[in-house]
Amino acid sequence: MAFDPFGDEPRVMVSAHEIGQDLSMLSVDELDERVAVLEKEIARLKEAKRVKENSRDAASAFFRLGQG
Repeated sequence: MAFDPFGDEPRVMVSAHEIGQDLSMLSVDELDERVAVLEKEIARLKEAKRVKENSRDAASAFFRLGQG
């Protein structure tokens, strides 16, 4: 087993991804985890956008009906 000169230093674990952060200290598994978290967040954002667009479209259609 190779000697790790930094083995006794605590590793700082970042719980959340920050846009633009240095990724060089993350393992492949950590990068995979972050990709999965970000993909779930993208899906959540797209769903929230879809719901808002549907609500806006319904409101627009409702108010257009009353302008006759």
